[in-house]
Amino acid sequence: MARIVGVDIPRNKKVVYSLRYIHGIGLATAKLLCEKSKINPDKRVQDLTDEQVVSLRNAISKIGLLVEGELRSDVAINIKRLKDVGAYKGLRHRRGLPANGQRTKTNARTRKGKKRTIGLGKN
Repeated sequence: MARIVGVDIPRNKKVVYSLRYIHGIGLATAKLLCEKSKINPDKRVQDLTDEQVVSLRNAISKIGLLVEGELRSDVAINIKRLKDVGAYKGLRHRRGLPANGQRTKTNARTRKGKKRTIGLGKN
């Protein structure tokens, strides 16, 4: 397995789709990285040479992408800042509710968790 930025990317997939296993790299960025490192995007990861893997790593650092741990900590710091400032979005994060204006009367089960009945219910 090729190891890039601390992530083992799948060997049997094409380079463009394998790079997407790295947190912070999507399809457009993966295509850009292949272009910068002069690698055919249709090539499989198992067919890459060591020099090509090194050029991919260098391309990621050269572009200045925040990926994996750096990106996760950056997002966590931003959320913590919103909470500390007392912004509306920070309050929504604190309460475990959707932060971007979605409806919560019927949906939002992913954020709110399992449904809990409050009160007596129907008699």
